[in-house]
This record gives sequence, C-alpha cells and structure tokens, in this order.
Amino acid sequence: MVVNAKKIAIFVVAVFVVYVIITDPAKAADYVEIGFEGISSAARALGDFATWIANGAQS
Repeated sequence: MVVNAKKIAIFVVAVFVVYVIITDPAKAADYVEIGFEGISSAARALGDFATWIANGAQS
C-alpha cells in the first residue's frame, strides 16, 4: 500500500511540474532559479561550517 501511495505521489508531482512548464515557462524558470539559489546557499553554509570546524571551532 505504501509503495502505491509513493508512486501516486511521484506521478502527481511530475504532472504538476509538466503543467507548470507548459502553462508558464517563465514562472517555471523562476522556480528552478529559486531552487538552485537554495542549494547554493546550503552548500556555502556547509562549507563555512567545515572551515570553522577545521580552524578549531573558534569564533
């Protein structure tokens, strides 16, 4: 039952993504840009944290 629910959820998300791309490509591009900015910020924060740890965890 859980596997079927997961497959249905993935299908619904895929249909929504295709719908957004077809109906408003500019908005879809904005969503992709927002996603990549979020990923970039998270990677930068992890890098800053790793540098802080490597420097002896001092302020």
